Amino acid sequence: MGIYLNPGNKGFWQSVRSEIYMDKTGLIIQTNRYLNTEQQYICVSRPRRFGKSMALKMLAAYYSRGCDSADLFSGFQIEKDESFREHLNRYDVIFLNMQQFLIRATDRDVTGYLERVVMEEIREEYGTYFSEQITGLAEALEKIYVKTEKQFIFLIDEWDCVMRERQESEDLQKQYLDFLRNLLKDQPYVALAYMTGILPVKKYGQHSALNMFLEYSMTDQGDFEEYTGFTQEEVGQLCERYGMNFAEASNWYDGYRFTRFRHIYNPKSVVEAMRRKRYSNYWTSTETYEALKIYIEMDFDGLKEDIVKMLGGASVKVNTFSFQNDMRNFRTKDDILTLLIHIGYLGYDAETREAFIPNKEIIGEFENAMSVGGWSEVMRVLKASEQLLEATLNGDEERVARELDRAHTEVASILSYNDENSLGCAVGLAYYSARKDYRIIREMPTGRGFADLVFLPLPHTGKPAIVVELKYDKTAETAIQQIKEKQYTQALESYTGEIILVGINYEKGNKDKPHSCVIEKRTKVSDIIVNGITNL
Repeated sequence: MGIYLNPGNKGFWQSVRSEIYMDKTGLIIQTNRYLNTEQQYICVSRPRRFGKSMALKMLAAYYSRGCDSADLFSGFQIEKDESFREHLNRYDVIFLNMQQFLIRATDRDVTGYLERVVMEEIREEYGTYFSEQITGLAEALEKIYVKTEKQFIFLIDEWDCVMRERQESEDLQKQYLDFLRNLLKDQPYVALAYMTGILPVKKYGQHSALNMFLEYSMTDQGDFEEYTGFTQEEVGQLCERYGMNFAEASNWYDGYRFTRFRHIYNPKSVVEAMRRKRYSNYWTSTETYEALKIYIEMDFDGLKEDIVKMLGGASVKVNTFSFQNDMRNFRTKDDILTLLIHIGYLGYDAETREAFIPNKEIIGEFENAMSVGGWSEVMRVLKASEQLLEATLNGDEERVARELDRAHTEVASILSYNDENSLGCAVGLAYYSARKDYRIIREMPTGRGFADLVFLPLPHTGKPAIVVELKYDKTAETAIQQIKEKQYTQALESYTGEIILVGINYEKGNKDKPHSCVIEKRTKVSDIIVNGITNL
């Protein structure tokens, strides 16, 4: 076993021995399908701490020649698959962590340093098959294949670090991409190439050196969806095992959404929450909010308004196709939003092509970033939101209307009221602090329509549920009546606590008191009656 050639199974052994290990060996079933096919070039991009390196260690343990990993995979999903024995420890694996090469190549000749140290191990194992004069890795592997027909599996971690950390050095980037192209593309010695990073590969300027790779990113994970993070079922199992509340786990760490798996959780944060027996923001150990601050303060028309809408619980349309897949070339607000999707600060729904802030943990990162940036008016709304929630819980209609007037004044320069949807964004923002005790759902399907805002209390908070209906240039009484007539509380049928109904209207022509509010309290769902007939 070597460092780069056939690194063995020690890394995966450590993962399996950890206090929390979730079986993701089904990923190997997918990669086995792609061996020596047109789909053998795979690039999987995810945010930091979403298990990319752990997946590579697992693949290395499974494929690496020279070690026996059968017992290590015993009892896991891959063992039950018919391809398990066929490929187990049958390949020469070349494992490259590009971050290490970038750090160690002090003369900035990253690819030269890489070839030098990897060739030392290749020469030790296969030096009889090529001459001393050959120093290039691709040329050496070609000679080995011609004489032995041996194929290699390439596992490349942090493949995009050259692009992320050497943003100004276009010559270095081009040299690096050309090196990978020469090493991998159309080479008969390649059985599989599996790369991981934060960014996809296809658009670095006009240089498309790696167009043979199929991309699986946060906008489309394809066959790798369930291996992107923890699934809802997996988190449920962990919550049961550790005696943690599942609803709170969902509120904190759920929100990454794909085509088949609509609930993907941040795995690193879930593990930390289970181990420490405490739900909190563990993202800060992954990424500093300073990076987020830089991007959301970029001067693109409409970007700030979209951020405010998402803070209010809305989703915003985004065109992810114009993004150049780097951290330097931004031309539109869509490029910024797409980058935030790839680095995990936004979730993305491919069906609706909309971005959104995924969960409570990430909302906290936005708050941190805005607190030190040019978002003073938004921060004032967020700080005042506790007063608005208190007034709502106390049934103080006049105070609720006043607090909404004040919040509207603060954000009017960013977010204009055009319809009930924009009103909903502003009201969601004004109730920002409620997220510590509630799960807030916009446009919740219930009864015979969609409730504009539903506040579901988290367990053990002792708070009542809140159903909010919004009207634009009508009346707050009309909003309350709609909640009852369309049975918006039907989705709360199993809820046994108190429910507060809130009707809010915005009157466009009233500059002094544009908002009005009506609040009704009910002790249970069945108390919500229209014309003497129980709605449920």
